Amino acid sequence: MQHSRAITKKSASNLALAFILLPKPKRDAMSALYAFCREVDDVADDESVPAAQRRAQLADWRSDVRRACENQPPQFPVNRELQPVIQKYSLPYRLFDELIQGCEMDLSTNRYEDFETLEKYCYHVASVVGLLSIEVFGYKNPATRDYAIYLGKALQLTNILRDVKTDAERGRIYLPLDELRKFGVTPDEILQFKYSDRFQRLAGAVAARAKFFYQLAQRTLPAEDRKSMVAAELMSSVYWKLLQQLERKKFQVFDQPVQLSKPHKLLLVFLAWTRFATGSTVPSYGQS
Repeated sequence: MQHSRAITKKSASNLALAFILLPKPKRDAMSALYAFCREVDDVADDESVPAAQRRAQLADWRSDVRRACENQPPQFPVNRELQPVIQKYSLPYRLFDELIQGCEMDLSTNRYEDFETLEKYCYHVASVVGLLSIEVFGYKNPATRDYAIYLGKALQLTNILRDVKTDAERGRIYLPLDELRKFGVTPDEILQFKYSDRFQRLAGAVAARAKFFYQLAQRTLPAEDRKSMVAAELMSSVYWKLLQQLERKKFQVFDQPVQLSKPHKLLLVFLAWTRFATGSTVPSYGQS
């Protein structure tokens, strides 16, 4: 697990933080899965490389993870570490393929017309990660798959709101264009980092959509699977707090980045562990 652990540690992401609550075998498995996701995402985002070359690299990753899923020897170190995880938890190639499709969307698409097309992107880059993760976490009720889909969309929409400026610096606008028109915000205003009351209302509409999916996830997670989803529930609480912080800041995302402090994250870990230890079924997100 040398490569996977190094990639996970280096990322210092909220997703990696959630692994703390898992037993070591599942923590290692999630590190391998996360490392794969990180590697293919980095390929898609490396704008120093021509898009055609990145597309070819993603095709190589697709072929290599297929070898891992078909019990053939993979070439990439991360996939060699991922292969035992694929076998142990019966992770399907179809989901890895859908994830790479999401990365490929970033090579050809930098605008989304409406929520329907944006949510398709969110499914590929976030919900699919959730569907892979719950196989590692373990679940009994098939409704947990719907939970993973809803939660992935909620988390990705929160990411999109947080990263408006970062994405704009790369010429990308993920906020739906029909919502921009509805609130009188032009794409150029976003690309030029112009904050306004109109932008605040636009971001508020996207936040409302995110809340809708948080609430769907909260209601959908079956009681018998809540304990096994402790890492996912921690992710939910972290991103829910982030969304609330964005709201308190009135979605002014063009100056200082909005993020939770390390002590705040550690507190959320402690609270998530406490809920797990006491068997609490009260969700820590999705509440008004």
